[in-house]
Amino acid sequence: MDRKKLLLLGTIISLIGLWFTLDLGQYFTLEQAKAQQIALQDTIAAKPFLSSLIYFVIYVVVTALSLPGAAIMTLLGAALFGFWWSLLLVSFASTIGATLAFLFSRYILRDWVQNKFGNRLEPINAGIAKDGPFYLFTLRLIPIFPFFIVNLVMGLTPISTRMFYLVSQVGMLAGTMVYINAGTQLGEIESLNGIISAPVLISLALLGLFPLIAKMVMNIINQRRVYGDWQRPEHFDQNMVVIGAGAGGLVSSYIAAAVKAKVTLIERHKMGGDCLNTGCVPSKAIIRAAHTMAEISRAQDFGITTEKPQVNFGQVMARIHKVIEKIEPHDSVERYTKLGVNCIEGDAKILSPWEVEVNDERITTRNIVIATGARPLVPNIPGLETVNYLTSDSIWSLKEQPERLLVLGGGPIGCELAQSFSRLGSKVTLVEMAEQLLIREDNDASELVKNGLEKDSVDIKLGYKAVRFESTIAEDGRQVQCVYLHRNNFDQNTDNEVVVEFDAVMLALGRVANVQGFGLEELGITTTERGTVDVNEYLQTKYPNIYAVGDVAGPFQLTHAAAHQAWYAAVNGLFGHFKKFKADYSVLPAATYTSPEVARVGINEKEAQMQGIDFEVVTYGIDDLDRAITDGEDHGFIKVITPKGKDKILGATVVGSNAGELLAEFTLAMRHGLGLNKILGTVHPYPTMSEAAKYTAGIWKQANAPQALLAWVEKYHRWMRKENNKYAGNKAPSETVLNENRDI
Repeated sequence: MDRKKLLLLGTIISLIGLWFTLDLGQYFTLEQAKAQQIALQDTIAAKPFLSSLIYFVIYVVVTALSLPGAAIMTLLGAALFGFWWSLLLVSFASTIGATLAFLFSRYILRDWVQNKFGNRLEPINAGIAKDGPFYLFTLRLIPIFPFFIVNLVMGLTPISTRMFYLVSQVGMLAGTMVYINAGTQLGEIESLNGIISAPVLISLALLGLFPLIAKMVMNIINQRRVYGDWQRPEHFDQNMVVIGAGAGGLVSSYIAAAVKAKVTLIERHKMGGDCLNTGCVPSKAIIRAAHTMAEISRAQDFGITTEKPQVNFGQVMARIHKVIEKIEPHDSVERYTKLGVNCIEGDAKILSPWEVEVNDERITTRNIVIATGARPLVPNIPGLETVNYLTSDSIWSLKEQPERLLVLGGGPIGCELAQSFSRLGSKVTLVEMAEQLLIREDNDASELVKNGLEKDSVDIKLGYKAVRFESTIAEDGRQVQCVYLHRNNFDQNTDNEVVVEFDAVMLALGRVANVQGFGLEELGITTTERGTVDVNEYLQTKYPNIYAVGDVAGPFQLTHAAAHQAWYAAVNGLFGHFKKFKADYSVLPAATYTSPEVARVGINEKEAQMQGIDFEVVTYGIDDLDRAITDGEDHGFIKVITPKGKDKILGATVVGSNAGELLAEFTLAMRHGLGLNKILGTVHPYPTMSEAAKYTAGIWKQANAPQALLAWVEKYHRWMRKENNKYAGNKAPSETVLNENRDI
């Protein structure tokens, strides 16, 4: 806190201390107000303007410093100045004083509070930014909390000073009028409790509902404005229509059918979406093949001699497609039809907020869920169209293994497939624009992945950007394809150019939401800067009955995130008239299936630093774990982020073999508010990789042991060891007892 803030804080504390030291509160009692009423009336009659000004200033000071006495001053003001003039004085004086208290709190405390508790206050800040005037107006009308607390607390929020003043001016008027009306009969008042009687409190409470009612009315008006250009059907064929049969669409339709709603699921291509056909399933299948090759290659480490293994790429790809075929029934039309979902194959078109067309059939529905997914980003790089480029969608159609594979993008997809193809025998070059792979992860986690890829012979070029591609025919008739790379921090016209030849290039530069071609433009549904459908916290679009989930909505491009969102969309769509739920992403795990794997839930160290959290880091090296040593997987670490001195898990990062499996215990703990003490107190079977979680908790416990208490415990044990301690006993242990102890 800087000197100016300390000086202001010291001044305020001194003034408040002076108030109580001099016992100035004795002049602001009901008895004192009655006793001085007649004398003050004579003074006011002689000098009305000066008296009003002095009264006004005193009232502002009392309110600004949050001192007791404002209620008595209001009553006295009414008795001295009459109803209307005192109403004018008190109304403005109280609002100005409240605004000064608001500004004091904002100037002295807001930055410190937001920096220290910013992550916890994000929902409150967002709520105040959106509906702050309504909240403040309600608090002003219904005196649940003392006004001085409202002034100080609101100063810590993002509400503007101008809005605070205006809302306070209007919101406090009703309560002020009640006090002033009572003050005109000051002589008949016996106590302050009689002023705010039960009928008055009920009246103020009803008045306090006005902002909520106004908000409901505004929502109705906004909905009528949004739907104004559309004709609502008299009846509906379906309760819900879901567009897209990926993870989000399947779960949305499943939930709707489970609660006996009538639901139609429309898919233009293949059931299961990207995850089954081109994403999670095939990528994990090729990772498994590559892992097997890596295990065979290190068989000698375990004393096993083998011949040099050979990769039959055609069989590898054939197995991948067999895996897809084996899982397909889980997401099939037949299964979902049995569950009660009406499945239709075709191109959907949203005609109105309640009408969807598919295969020349028009379906009316109360709700629509958009789950159209995303597609790989194909950048506009000169010459790209002349070379053999692949994406995470098309790479599974390969018949022959590329001898030289270029991978653009060092995110999860790029790293996973680069390592897999390298393990299977391709010469792989991985290019990443940033100076780090897996840019969202901590540097130490990324470095272990980089080491793992390099160990598997992946040539990694960090900080490089592909600027153009070229394809030529060599003298022997071979097609020669190459890419020109430039360092990001150098001019493209310099000599910092690298040329890489390749047989195929895979683009792993992110994914683009599928937002075109099915009617969003015609409905005026907007998209975000990231190109995803713009949804609110309930996953609603511009039209409250149209939802979006999964990759098309963001912010996470994860299968389980899409399924997670699908629950909210389905429940809010079907039962939102009774209760709506805000999508909660606070405990959302993710894993990258490289070797070593990287798995994370919550925030990591990098994000904790960016958020300004006062945190502690607990790190356990998996190289110390017995099971990891026996399995030859003794590498990696577990890192847990906790608030300083508190047993609360803010995030966990696991790097190592089967990190995604190890993360589950931390995810469960975070989801249910369990700390590291609970993990430490849980019995884990020996020897297992899961013990790593317990040992991580043990390190935290050791670092946070109550040293002062342990010092007293040490003294207690020292005292108990004294030979003549009557509580410990004066006799030496018997020989029998000593022998029994030795046996134990």
